[in-house]
Amino acid sequence: MIKLHDKYFKPFVSAAEIDAAIQKMAAAIKADFKDEVPIFIAVLNGAFMFASDFMKHYDAPCEVCFVKLSSYRGLSSTGIVETLLDVPTDVEGRSVIILEDVIDTGTTVKELILMFSEINVKRFKIASMFYKPDTYRGEYNIDYVGMEIPDRFIVGYGLDYNELGRNLPEVYQLNDKPMINLVLFGKPGAGKGTQANFLKEKYDLKHISTGDVFRYNIKNGTELGTLAKSYIDKGELVPDAVTIDMLNAEVEKNPEANGFIFDGFPRTKAQAEALDQLMKSKQMKINATIALEANDEVLIERLLERGKVSGRSDDQDEQKIRNRFQEYNEKTAPVMEYYQEQEKLHKVNGIGSIEEITERLSAVIDSLYKKAGV
Repeated sequence: MIKLHDKYFKPFVSAAEIDAAIQKMAAAIKADFKDEVPIFIAVLNGAFMFASDFMKHYDAPCEVCFVKLSSYRGLSSTGIVETLLDVPTDVEGRSVIILEDVIDTGTTVKELILMFSEINVKRFKIASMFYKPDTYRGEYNIDYVGMEIPDRFIVGYGLDYNELGRNLPEVYQLNDKPMINLVLFGKPGAGKGTQANFLKEKYDLKHISTGDVFRYNIKNGTELGTLAKSYIDKGELVPDAVTIDMLNAEVEKNPEANGFIFDGFPRTKAQAEALDQLMKSKQMKINATIALEANDEVLIERLLERGKVSGRSDDQDEQKIRNRFQEYNEKTAPVMEYYQEQEKLHKVNGIGSIEEITERLSAVIDSLYKKAGV
């Protein structure tokens, strides 16, 4: 995944796939023009890489020149083609093959046809590295096509997004899937970790567990880990600002993520507000909070069974478990209320098989994507 300006793009077509398509095109055109010396006209700026690689594979006599046209601004075609570099004048009676980077609506093709309409050329053909048949509205045949692709905005291999990305040797597609960020709540034993693992795989989300983040930073002696350990060693609570900085680092490590699952944070209203500020600073937001709910007695039984395997002392003492539940209720209630006021709180029954619970959680997330128009 790469970032250009304010957009993220994901890999779409590899350099090897592009090269194979060009070889095939060059062979087809060479066979059709074997008794001639055609003149290839490349459309700038987009087709400069395509034209260069095409010439490496076209091992027969030919000539090359360029015209410069433009119809794109940002992510979409304006529908108005500007001629910035005119057609050469010495093509009379010659066979002309236009080399285009991408053909979508056909506005550029139409302009090219008009440019050559008053010139008596022997033959006129159009070759495009990429072709979007679903959006092409032209009345002219595209004679040679490297690849047919869906109607998605692409960059790389000469194609740009506001002038960035032309130099990339492969092609990337706009990552237009909406980002979904979740906060997962649940008492000890509710299965947050298990469900987070399923959800991150199913929806390609990044799971950020506060406990895991703390352990990683402390174990690896990062600056934030060392700072956090200094508070822990003194028996003090780690300030929220330190935790937020750790979460910020995790988010920045995953710029390609389709979203995040926050687990173990926030635990207080102040932390929820801080998380909202972090998301806002990155032009993101928390889309929903999901609370896995289960009867205390069921969870106690789960934890006692888990304690037999894990050896954790806090999972082997029923009174300690009940104390943890009470602390969860006291601290989480204001956070739940905070998200409830934003209409972002979803309560899900956490009793049942793992598959049943996953299905319930998925229904909530699917509704978020549906709301986003996906």
